[in-house]
Amino acid sequence: MNYNDFFAREIAALKDEGNYREFAELERRRGAFPSATCHNGPADVTIWCSNDYLGMGQHPKVLEAMHTALDRSGAGAGGTRNISGTTHDHVVLEAELADLHGKEAALLFTSGYVSNWAALGTLASRIPGCVVLSDALNHASMIEGIRHSKAQKVIWRHNDLADLEAKLKALPANAPKLIAFESVYSMDGDIAPIKEICDLADRYGAMTYLDEVHAVGLYGPRGGGIAEREGLMDRLTVIEGTLGKAFGVVGGYIAASAELCDFVRSFASGFIFTTALPPCVAAGAAASIQHLKTSLAERSAQQDRVATVRRRLEAIGLPHIDNPSHIIPVMVGDPVKCKFISDTLLKEHGIYIQPINYPTVPKGTERLRITPSPVHSAADIDTLIDALEDLWTRCQLARRPMAAQ
Repeated sequence: MNYNDFFAREIAALKDEGNYREFAELERRRGAFPSATCHNGPADVTIWCSNDYLGMGQHPKVLEAMHTALDRSGAGAGGTRNISGTTHDHVVLEAELADLHGKEAALLFTSGYVSNWAALGTLASRIPGCVVLSDALNHASMIEGIRHSKAQKVIWRHNDLADLEAKLKALPANAPKLIAFESVYSMDGDIAPIKEICDLADRYGAMTYLDEVHAVGLYGPRGGGIAEREGLMDRLTVIEGTLGKAFGVVGGYIAASAELCDFVRSFASGFIFTTALPPCVAAGAAASIQHLKTSLAERSAQQDRVATVRRRLEAIGLPHIDNPSHIIPVMVGDPVKCKFISDTLLKEHGIYIQPINYPTVPKGTERLRITPSPVHSAADIDTLIDALEDLWTRCQLARRPMAAQ
């Protein structure tokens, strides 16, 4: 077999389908987000698809905390958490996270992907006879963790409480059960019925595992997520989150009881055998969390920008998914046209929005995923809307009935 020929054919097929992904080589400008320099395209671009939802990756308090920790402790942690890699900054951050979610303890991981993979994989594999009930649209990291556990898996229809209850009812009453789901689903922007899921968990003796990665920092009076906003944190067995989105740095975590966190710490290979986050990253994350626990300014401004962009899209009839979150999926429905729009936005307008295509979303639902932030200006919004309207016309794409002016 000619391996390179095989690789080349597979890549060519992706390109023909319009699903090949190209990376813009971006260099964010400190203090000027969402502006960036693009090294393989137009020099000046505005980023409209970042998961740095609140611009905290540029916040002075975060940068100062990271500089201070870097000067104090150096670059790396020096090893795994078990072997010389547990630093004071890690311990402080875990305490901040436990407090944020009203839990006894928290446990850090190197990414949100790893935290889901390691925590779900460990819980499901080591609890004898555990059955995992997984929402059909759960993130790949959750799916991989459940698959890795080799536990019995039952998939329930997305956000469908009747289907979840039917599947719970079909299981033996004494079987250990774990319901795994997300709060904000990142591609459609819809939100899970957390209270009702918790009610079912209580009724059928199940644990709950809630992924809040697209909600922490953004919702609730202190940024604890949808569960905090709805007063439900105490009803959830595990709350999982990330430091790489609204908190602006990198890393993942779980928050739960002291016993559960200690159990995962002691048995999860994804925690035991990987180098710890650099202390400066932990310090920056702690500063970000501390700030967002008391500041409403970033969340309020972001909500205003999201509402403005939605209104402007409605006014020109561009189809987007109506949802109660901060994520605005603008629906194209064609992979080639979606990539063309993305490429042209970058080349002609200096707007960076990566196309979202298969396998991230089902074929025929290709989209532009727009994430307005507090630091997008009125002029940025004008430029975005004008460019999208022009490209929609050029691509002869369908529109909604336009909103009354």
